[in-house]
Amino acid sequence: MRRPRPFFDTAAEIAEEDHPGVDLSSETFRALLVSGDIALVDLWSRKLTTWDFADAPRWSRETPARTDERRRLIYDRLGFEEDLRKALDAAAPVHKEPGSVVITGGFTPWYTSERAARHAFYWPKYREVLEGKGLSATAVAHLDTATDAVVERLADPEQDTARQAKGLVVGYVQSGKTANFTGVAAKAIDAGYRLVIVLGGTLNLLRAQTQRRLDKELIGQENILGGADPSDPDTLVGIDYVGDDDEWDSFISFGHRPSQQGYPDIDRLTTRDKDYVGLQQGIRALEFEKRNKRARLHDPENLHHTAARIMVVKKNKAVLTRLVKNLKQIQGQGLLAEIPALIIDDESDQASVNTIDPKKWEGGNPKRTAINGLISQLLTLLPRAQYVGYTATPFANVFVDPGDSEDIFPNDFLISLRRPDGYMGVQEFHDLDSPVPLADRTVANSQELAHVRGVHHSAGDDRLQEALDSFLLAGAIKLYRADHDSRLGKRFRHHTMLVHESVRMVEHAELALRISTMWHSSAPLSPTRLARLRRLYETDFGPVSEARAGDLPTPSSFDELRPHISRARQLINRGDAPVIVVNGDKESDYAKSDLDFDRTPHVWKILVGGTKLSRGFTVEGLTVTYYRRKTQQADTLMQMGRWFGFREGYQDLVRLYIGREEILRPATATRPAVTVDLYEAFEAICQDEEDFRKELTRYSALIDGHPQVTPAQIPPLVSQHLPWIKPSARNKMFNAVLDEMRSHGTWVEPTAYPKDPNDLRLNVEAWSPALKALRSDRVTLSCTLEESGRPDKHEALLGTLSHEELLRILCDLRWLEPDQFSPHLRALIGTDDNPALIDDWLIIAPQQKSDRREEATILGSRPLSLARRARRRGDFFGAISEPRHRSVARRVAGVPGAGDEFVESLVRSRRGALVLYPVIEDDSRPLSDGTIDPRRVVMAFALVAPALADGGSRTYPRFRTRDSSRRDSAIVDRNNVGK
Repeated sequence: MRRPRPFFDTAAEIAEEDHPGVDLSSETFRALLVSGDIALVDLWSRKLTTWDFADAPRWSRETPARTDERRRLIYDRLGFEEDLRKALDAAAPVHKEPGSVVITGGFTPWYTSERAARHAFYWPKYREVLEGKGLSATAVAHLDTATDAVVERLADPEQDTARQAKGLVVGYVQSGKTANFTGVAAKAIDAGYRLVIVLGGTLNLLRAQTQRRLDKELIGQENILGGADPSDPDTLVGIDYVGDDDEWDSFISFGHRPSQQGYPDIDRLTTRDKDYVGLQQGIRALEFEKRNKRARLHDPENLHHTAARIMVVKKNKAVLTRLVKNLKQIQGQGLLAEIPALIIDDESDQASVNTIDPKKWEGGNPKRTAINGLISQLLTLLPRAQYVGYTATPFANVFVDPGDSEDIFPNDFLISLRRPDGYMGVQEFHDLDSPVPLADRTVANSQELAHVRGVHHSAGDDRLQEALDSFLLAGAIKLYRADHDSRLGKRFRHHTMLVHESVRMVEHAELALRISTMWHSSAPLSPTRLARLRRLYETDFGPVSEARAGDLPTPSSFDELRPHISRARQLINRGDAPVIVVNGDKESDYAKSDLDFDRTPHVWKILVGGTKLSRGFTVEGLTVTYYRRKTQQADTLMQMGRWFGFREGYQDLVRLYIGREEILRPATATRPAVTVDLYEAFEAICQDEEDFRKELTRYSALIDGHPQVTPAQIPPLVSQHLPWIKPSARNKMFNAVLDEMRSHGTWVEPTAYPKDPNDLRLNVEAWSPALKALRSDRVTLSCTLEESGRPDKHEALLGTLSHEELLRILCDLRWLEPDQFSPHLRALIGTDDNPALIDDWLIIAPQQKSDRREEATILGSRPLSLARRARRRGDFFGAISEPRHRSVARRVAGVPGAGDEFVESLVRSRRGALVLYPVIEDDSRPLSDGTIDPRRVVMAFALVAPALADGGSRTYPRFRTRDSSRRDSAIVDRNNVGK
């Protein structure tokens, strides 16, 4: 990358020869910027953004990337005066949003900007592809830095010593992960990697999608042709794309073969239509030409003068077995030990993870599933191979045993990609933490009201007909927009609807028949259908588009849209049928032209399917989704969120019809049916995912130049918002045990209290010191926290306990699920080198004032208010605390805010706060003497550790091996407390 240097001197020197007499004044430059010269603004946006994002280049004088300080230095080096700087800042502001989050072990820096530039060929070309697709300068710069973060953590392909690195890149569902690994492959090939193996899904449909994308945007026409003359049919036998792909002319072209320009060619070992079938021409396919035959292949003299090989293979036992067998045939010649190789595992949490229970291993030796074992063999056969997994659902990958050196745990790095601009994700379908009251929400300020349509059993209408009508209307609006803005036509090449209700193929066929019957049930423009479409437009699509379409062309009325409805219906009906069933066990089940988004000009279809549409497969033009399938694994559910993705030009038309009362377990003779809300489930798992990313961000900063956590310490960062949805399948979580999670200054509210009456009594007895510490006089507590700005007020009884006294109580408690609270308890206990700096705790027992309040004496305590709560999440409680009780507790623990004079007198820098809730369930009642049976009381609580309890030292999650013999305790020995 060229450094910024005096612009006007350089421009004058160039212009003197090519453009003599041209006006190069600062005033003219500024005037063109202010006038909005598109080409000039775009050019300088890309150039300034590249310099803004550069990671510690030599010219930067250690100015941080993406800061005003860096931008000022750039202007200084360019010699720009103040008015020109202001014009450039207005045209291309500094993009300060954080980039990718990196958790890494130690590595030796080798991929410097100078090293990257030395042999740069494929990356600059791919960058041009991205820019040509319309990606903003900021998006390209983010991709540049994110791919640098991956490549620099791989082993140096030129080094003498063989070293393997294993990493994981975490993106979002349908958010551009392929673009990232294409960029990584481009940079890796430029740097010297000469064998790239892409594991591309479990179906040839998915593998072919990935192959074509790499062929089109990275490998290019000249490498595909391999010297063949595209005008001579006789030389094109066996070469794909030429003559059967309408977009062949848009495939990247280098002008001449890369080898003729001094750069490596890329030889394909797989094609669009052919998965790996064997090393073509046998061993010779991996015979790399050496300029110096006495030196090894990884010697720079050889490495940069030989072609790279690339293959895109299915994660299929037969295919990978064939590849491993072929490599073993070559192994004895020592060639494999010299090849710098890169293995990219797309959807790395699918099929790649070992799901065999360690208890079934023989003699402690790992027993592996087929695909996991074959990947392990590839890594063994290729000692210079690097492994990089890609996924949007990383939980299974971070639960892999870090101690198994032959497995795929990302020991060297874990990178969380930023949420890309223009992406429709959870924030576009859920009103997470919306400050707008429910009564004031409209389609303009509520994502749920704009895009989500609930399907309720109790309503007696499954809304499937409405979803089909929405699909038709959305298609008509797309055609209207294309007619009024020709630039939008290409974006609307495909228009699809996805229906996902079941995993069973027989049910797919029945549902497809029902949809087809609905679709053809009346004449295309019958009065009944038109009335239904008009009502839907005027009550739904019209108001939403008016509020959210922005500058996009939008019909002013249904009558203006009506002429486009017939055309939309014709496009949907074109071909065999409007409905396509996507399922099956054989590859032939997916060999349908209407599923080929690359080669079919217009796919306007309704797709009915299940699992095969929920992994890796991109449903282009997806606008309406009808989703009612249940699953109890968060990663599986997340992958089914095909409605996430890029919807440029039609975000306002996207609709999600989703089950809000789906039966998880049917009723039995003794138990009622259990229903779940799939919309809330998606919200919960998205919160799990965001929590994971936030924790990565929290621990990504270096402390004294060293990482706070290494990837091996990441598994404890996975959370679980809903008890019925596990982060991943049980057979992917054998190693997942969370031991400690520091949460100082954070509200912690356990909900996994026991049900056994004897355990409840033991817990009440454990809390006896706290009950005795409560003073008899009620006090009124009032506080306003800075973050909420809302005044909260309530009455309570107060008491204090030393930190050691409270820990002894907490260690004696019985739990329904000990692992829910034990991580926090471990943090409160601390360690010798990282103690929890807490002196005492304020015990707050909220007291009710209502005439209907329930009070009782508990084991001789003074009368206390009882809270009536229910176990809303299986055997777990829902929320126990009241929002108005939290402010005072958090203020006492040091969270910024303003309490009344009395509350402020309670604040201590090393004091925590615990809110105690004696909870009763169902028909529990105090006895006539004012007492209550301790076997009927759940002693629930919430706590806030003092915000500075970690003393400013390193804080990190800790994990342990599960002790199955102590599942009824908090897994902490009370005898160790205070030692």
